[in-house]
Amino acid sequence: MFQTSLQGVTAVVTGGSSGIGLATAELFLAAGAAVAICGRDADRLQGARQHLTGKFPHGRVFAQPCNVLDAAQVQAFAAASERELGAAAILVNNAGQGRVSTFADTTDAAWTEELHLKFFSVIHPTRAFLPQLRKRPQPAIVCVNSLLAAQPEPHMVATSAARAGIRNLVRSLATEFAPDGVRVNGILVGLIESGQWRRRFDAREDRSQDWAAWTGALAQRKHIPLGRLGLPQEAAQAIFFLATTMSSYTTGSHIDVSGGLSHHA
Repeated sequence: MFQTSLQGVTAVVTGGSSGIGLATAELFLAAGAAVAICGRDADRLQGARQHLTGKFPHGRVFAQPCNVLDAAQVQAFAAASERELGAAAILVNNAGQGRVSTFADTTDAAWTEELHLKFFSVIHPTRAFLPQLRKRPQPAIVCVNSLLAAQPEPHMVATSAARAGIRNLVRSLATEFAPDGVRVNGILVGLIESGQWRRRFDAREDRSQDWAAWTGALAQRKHIPLGRLGLPQEAAQAIFFLATTMSSYTTGSHIDVSGGLSHHA
């Protein structure tokens, strides 16, 4: 049976203070779940919590500043979340933005930083919340990944390589956790509206262009068949599907959320 109601379910979203993470938290709350979010910026996290509690006044929301690259902080967040909301049944690993660099200008330090960020932003939360997930029926992990995992860009060489590794990691975790009933899947996002794109829009040369015209032109240059950038809510809907029993026989897979930008089979 499809699980569109998440009453009695606790969902955890890392990087939940903005963009895809915040949109995902909204969907979970709308379905009745209790939601824990974390992020590095305490002020932005508090703003996100206020937004969520204002939109869902009867919802249960827990927010705690946490750097997912710090294992001790993640363990503390996991323990606090369980105390406040109960054991998590859903974990969404929502990694950070990409690094623009070519092979020629990516230093050893930059390679180390990028690989560490992408891998341990998944490893640390998964390790911390896995004991909770194993306690709950129908547990699921969803990793927010990028189309770069399957379709690398030469100007984002380090991020493309790291994203490909995360795609492989999802498949490995899915196989290892399957006997415990923990499903692991991911999404591959293309160009999604975000604060990063808003900042680029604010710095545009042609000030006569509004947001719709500017992003439309960007989509045309990037050859996105749907002719626009994706919305955080559209990525969140794919995450919701993978996190619930709507996808109960799916594990080790990725959903493409790129507006047709993908060229791989």
